[in-house]
Amino acid sequence: MRHGTSVKFFSAPTTAALFQTPAISPKRASGKQANPKRLRENAEKIVRATSAQHATRPRYPTAGRPAIVSQEWNCQFLHLKLFKHIMAYTLPELPYAYDALEPHVDARTMEIHHTKHHNAYITKVNDALAGTDLASKPVEEVIADLSAVPEDKRGAVRNNGGGHANHSLFWTVMGPGKGGAPSGELASAIDSAFGSFDAMKEKFAAAGATRFGSGWAWLYVSGGELKIGSTANQDSPLMGESVAGIGGTPILGLDVWEHAYYLHYQNRRPDYISAFWNVVDWDAVAARYAAAK
Repeated sequence: MRHGTSVKFFSAPTTAALFQTPAISPKRASGKQANPKRLRENAEKIVRATSAQHATRPRYPTAGRPAIVSQEWNCQFLHLKLFKHIMAYTLPELPYAYDALEPHVDARTMEIHHTKHHNAYITKVNDALAGTDLASKPVEEVIADLSAVPEDKRGAVRNNGGGHANHSLFWTVMGPGKGGAPSGELASAIDSAFGSFDAMKEKFAAAGATRFGSGWAWLYVSGGELKIGSTANQDSPLMGESVAGIGGTPILGLDVWEHAYYLHYQNRRPDYISAFWNVVDWDAVAARYAAAK
């Protein structure tokens, strides 16, 4: 190699540039999430095309042309960058419109809560898990074993992975035209554990109202039994008692961070909690109970 000749990796398109094309944009202009399968297929096509395009280029420097060091390595690196982006957690679509839960939960709060707060947790947990084997696992599985997370990333994953998991559950246990009372096996389990549905609501409301600062109120399954408790910040029962103070599988959660209610209820957290019962989807909660018990 001639002295002074630089050696560089070939200039492949950056992941950001690739994802600016409509065919593989992770988020369409409408704001809806693109199909992950389609994204993977397009990424594979790009990797194959890039590999074929550069396969005949020289690997060693010539006059006016930098060397390409390990073409295979470069293509694999591009492949990993693409799939790192694709396999990252994404913001789930709500199963209803932002204004669907009014007047109990206002549209502006729902929009900000979903697109700003939840999305921020996703961005941060993706950053924390980038380059680790954990990035391909469901977030619930990751937060259930925080000891497996590198120590320097553990706090970020606890806070932001917890935020992603908690909100993903929260959206699905609410719905327009819901409320009322549970039936069937869940109703019987509630009566057995708490004495009555009203007694369960009272205990759950107290858990949320007395949680100092930010956190969540939970109805969860532990050892086959229904229990009620609360956690601080974005902790989840999935994290276990040693981390969250309670441990089990959550089936109903209520966000009592101020961002969940302040625009509409200001400092009246008990009013927000009372309104929550009008939007609880007991069929969804019952399905979670059946899977968790």
